[in-house]
Amino acid sequence: MEIALILLALLVLFVIVLLAKTVRIVPQARAGIVERFGKYKGTLPAGLNIVVPFIDRLRYLIDLREQVVSFPPQPVITEDNLVVSIDTVIYFQVTDPIAATYEIANYIQAIEQLTMTTLRNIVGGMDLEETLTSRDSINSGLRGVLDEATGKWGIRVNRVELKGIDPPPSIKDSMEKQMRADREKRAVILTAEGQRQAAILTAEGSKQSQILNAEGDRESQILRAQADREASILRAQGEGQAIQTVFQAIHDGQPDQSLLAYQYLQMMPKIAEGSANKVWVIPSEITKAMEGLGSSIHEIAGIPKDATPRTRVDMGPSEAQLPKPSGSGTSKVVEEAIAAAESASQTPTSAAKAEPAAVDAPVEPAPPVDPTAGGAITPEPPAE
Repeated sequence: MEIALILLALLVLFVIVLLAKTVRIVPQARAGIVERFGKYKGTLPAGLNIVVPFIDRLRYLIDLREQVVSFPPQPVITEDNLVVSIDTVIYFQVTDPIAATYEIANYIQAIEQLTMTTLRNIVGGMDLEETLTSRDSINSGLRGVLDEATGKWGIRVNRVELKGIDPPPSIKDSMEKQMRADREKRAVILTAEGQRQAAILTAEGSKQSQILNAEGDRESQILRAQADREASILRAQGEGQAIQTVFQAIHDGQPDQSLLAYQYLQMMPKIAEGSANKVWVIPSEITKAMEGLGSSIHEIAGIPKDATPRTRVDMGPSEAQLPKPSGSGTSKVVEEAIAAAESASQTPTSAAKAEPAAVDAPVEPAPPVDPTAGGAITPEPPAE
């Protein structure tokens, strides 16, 4: 019994091993290389596959997806004998699993060495400035060479990128100084251009301001001159109307010789007023003014003897009419003479006697004015 159980267990174990050797599961985007007795038998696709146990063997499992490989920095000498470190990144994909398995032992290492040699060849014909600014041309050159060389290995290089180009530290310092100087130069140029534009705009603004100020001054002077002219015209018209009003008032008042002489004497003390008046010159007309107070025969130059009404100045319908004042001493004598002439015309006999008296009667002078009393002395009756 025990032997039977052992045999049964061995049989089950053999079946399990047989199934494991017969059934092969290949993941998606993978390809299995099957060898029979060390010779290529076939390629297993993704999924469940059946092989002959103990005869067929799954040798390699190839990844068919696009792979990314980053290579460490490698020193490269440029045309101007400068050593730069360049690290690259390769994007490739296996298109033929059989060629990738049997045409080359390690295709990743082969791609790395091919990339380094091709990169040295391309960068060796460029100087440092061109190397730093020609990444696209370097990438295109690398991709063309690698794609042509790896085609027989069943590999397609999709893309090549330069991850970094590091020049020596001394070159970095020089480049930084050059870049800093160039930026400072552009900053100085931009500052100078800004100052130039600001100066131009300031000058244009000052010019426009001066033009506007000049135009404003001209208009203000014109308006001020017009205002002064109109003010002068109105002032002259006002003075003319004032003179006409005063002249009309003098004519309406009918001043006589005595009143004007008295006013002339009243103005004399005002002439002597003031602390600066050291010498008082008495005009020669003062004697005539004194004589005019006692008699109306003499007259001051420019003042009429008879206070007869003058021609009235027409000031317009809106001018107020002043009442005529009563006559002075001379006008009373004239009125008495007129009354005597009228009575004589009624009686011829008495008129013949009275006419010589009326004609020969002298005109009595105006009563003298007493300066101390401020009034006129009552006139005496005329002598017969």
